[in-house]
Amino acid sequence: MQNVEKISIALPPEMTALMRQAVKAGEYASTSEVIRDALREWTYRRELRQRGLDELRALWDEALNDPRPPVPPEEVLSRLRGKYRAFVEASDK
Repeated sequence: MQNVEKISIALPPEMTALMRQAVKAGEYASTSEVIRDALREWTYRRELRQRGLDELRALWDEALNDPRPPVPPEEVLSRLRGKYRAFVEASDK
């Protein structure tokens, strides 16, 4: 491994036990590997969340700048109810 920095972390006994079990079962070579894997997953989820926020902001800006007249709230709710009803009916089959 290239450059590494050792740090100390405090974990509850339950988490420590889970990490040690994963190492003992051969899922990971060391508890450090468990932490690195967890941090990679955390980083991935943060990136996904940020992308989702960026997309939402873009959609929001697009909607604010849309020259078409707004759709009345009652029509939006009616459409959503129809979609929800269809979803429920499809899941019941």
